[in-house]
Amino acid sequence: MSEDEDFVGINEIADMAKVTRQAVANWRTRMSDFPKPVVELASGPVFKRSHVSAWLRRRRIPMAHVFSTINLKGGVGKTTTTVALAETLSGELGKKVLVIDLDPQTNATTMLIGEERWRELNDAGHTLAQLFKDALDPSSKKFDLEKTLQKRVSDVSAARSIDLLPSSLDLIDVQDELVNTPVGKYGAIRPFDILWRAVKDIVEQYDVVIVDCPPNLGKITQNGLRMSQGFIIPTIPDILSTYGIPQIVKRVREFAEEIAEPIEPLGIVIQKYQANSNVHGNMIKQLKQNHDAEPRNWPPVFATRIPQANQIAAAGEHANYATLKQKWGYQGLHESFSNLTKEIMAKLGA
Repeated sequence: MSEDEDFVGINEIADMAKVTRQAVANWRTRMSDFPKPVVELASGPVFKRSHVSAWLRRRRIPMAHVFSTINLKGGVGKTTTTVALAETLSGELGKKVLVIDLDPQTNATTMLIGEERWRELNDAGHTLAQLFKDALDPSSKKFDLEKTLQKRVSDVSAARSIDLLPSSLDLIDVQDELVNTPVGKYGAIRPFDILWRAVKDIVEQYDVVIVDCPPNLGKITQNGLRMSQGFIIPTIPDILSTYGIPQIVKRVREFAEEIAEPIEPLGIVIQKYQANSNVHGNMIKQLKQNHDAEPRNWPPVFATRIPQANQIAAAGEHANYATLKQKWGYQGLHESFSNLTKEIMAKLGA
């Protein structure tokens, strides 16, 4: 076994599934598809965590569903989609949600907790930037998960089962350093494992984890993808916004093959849709044709389309709303995000 893999024993599996050790032993005996151990030690069998997690999900045992949002182009509604999905999952479906903001623009963070609170956290070093800084200088670790994790965030009173790991502008500089700098003692920890190692013990406290990735395919984005079952690509249906989709899919596929973990392209989310636009209509038709012709390089298009609406700009400001309808309910937004949420959860097998 290599040092950088993530392995679990019987006790850890029992904790993951919230069952007894005996129940896990029974599964091994009675379920022919239970994952095979990677090694048998004197202390007991050892399994790969991702294999066990996938098996538990197939068996409909409650596990966290983790997915990323990504696009190489800014201004396509990526962060709006992230926050709206989190709030819909919480306020409408009653899910406990964790939002991990890896985007240095910090938009998801400020939408969920406001700029003033973000500045306080940033000044105190309680953002994800500190986690990656520690990886670059492991002799002086300062990251505190408990102080960084912001609980019951969102400006919608009806959607308060959302927690947040906030971002920082400092992630821009940190990402550049991660490219050529060995991470961890003797370089033993892979650069894309930093986030997962920090949060894996709390992930199963949530029903859904959404990772808002930067608009690039660098090491920070890889950290988000490393812990994800799949990813969605929000995009405006025009040439410039959709141009990089095959590159995203190809690079993620190569990364998934490199780490031997499945990361499924869940689909393309049509954002800022204008029904009266021939460009938008034609591009959506083209995206569907691309998927039919090259499903390996072009993900399917979600049936739900998020309309262009003035309310989106207003929702970007941290305010106080009583209900999801009050925040997203105008011009078809609330209904659209509700439908999209259900589509995504169905794709995740939830």
